[in-house]
Amino acid sequence: MADVNRTNGGANLLALRSHNTALVLDLLRGAGAGGISRLELAERTGLTPQAVSKITARLREEGLAVEAGHRASTGGKRRTVLRLVPGAGHAVGVHLDRDALRAVLVDLAGTVVAERCAALDLGAGAEAVVAVVAEEVGALAKGVRGGGRTGAAGADTAAAESLPALLGVGVALPGPLDHTRGVLHRVTGFPEWDGFPLRDALARRLGVPVVVDKDTNAAALGLAVAGERGSFAYLHLGTGLGAGLVIDGAVHRGARTGAGEFGHQVVQLDGPPCGCGDRGCVEALCLAAVARGDLAEAARVLGIAAGNLIALLDIDLVLLGGRTIATARDAFLRGVAAVLDERARRAGEEPVPVRAAPGEVADGAAQLVLGPLFGRADA
Repeated sequence: MADVNRTNGGANLLALRSHNTALVLDLLRGAGAGGISRLELAERTGLTPQAVSKITARLREEGLAVEAGHRASTGGKRRTVLRLVPGAGHAVGVHLDRDALRAVLVDLAGTVVAERCAALDLGAGAEAVVAVVAEEVGALAKGVRGGGRTGAAGADTAAAESLPALLGVGVALPGPLDHTRGVLHRVTGFPEWDGFPLRDALARRLGVPVVVDKDTNAAALGLAVAGERGSFAYLHLGTGLGAGLVIDGAVHRGARTGAGEFGHQVVQLDGPPCGCGDRGCVEALCLAAVARGDLAEAARVLGIAAGNLIALLDIDLVLLGGRTIATARDAFLRGVAAVLDERARRAGEEPVPVRAAPGEVADGAAQLVLGPLFGRADA
């Protein structure tokens, strides 16, 4: 543990070392099984070869990296290739929906290696929900703690103390909430959660670090880590409707984690009441159309709201996800795209593309834990 009385210069040096290590780890992760050489790491990070050698030596000692053969010579000696050891650490991602839970165990590469699903009643109270989460996380993490990991020579070695096998748990659920403190606010439809410190309650129960964020933010982070570039909106239609916003490659949460409350923009004055207390919200209109089986109308309303978002933020892409979208993916893609195409035609512009989002909220929740390890400050 770092000395809390360390000077500012020493603290900055520690932060710099951590940043440089994250740069190297991120490149190792991106290189996949094929690996990357130390020279390439130096060229792509801007670090000196000596600094890269020190970092990679430490990563090998900790079981995070391993030699993966050599590359043919281009005039000098053959280059040794290094790769990340995905099984050297794991994170759990949990998606708490209003009526269901999905939890995944992922390795350092973000690959889901185990999954559990359970029924959940978010209105059952904090104690009951925390107990269900603890049970599902415990089942997934069983066998991970203290497990072996592949060392520098490829043999199983004891887990290094510097990186526990289970790094932590990311929890994603409907907002609004305070991401920084892990405290819930008046979750739409469940005002009794207002002020509950979910992060700290789960951390005490589980004994590992916990990060809490909105479901849409977690999903958006997962998409960005998986390779979506630029600025995009992830629109999630399930038991509710929300948006995760990525601006210039970084998740945009806002000063109070309030960004992305997409479902509660009013598009019909004096419309039907919404669970948030307002009337004519996009969420209320969409869910009502879905309930009566009018998917074309639900997609049209979603498209109108997406068009408003595009006009406001000038984003490059719209991604659709959530269980309701999954039940009629083509209908929603066609309906939303039709609205955006018409708006673009009137403005004489190219329409913003609409695609189905790969991955799930729980996968993105795991990235809330893994992100900082790989230099994702927005995680």
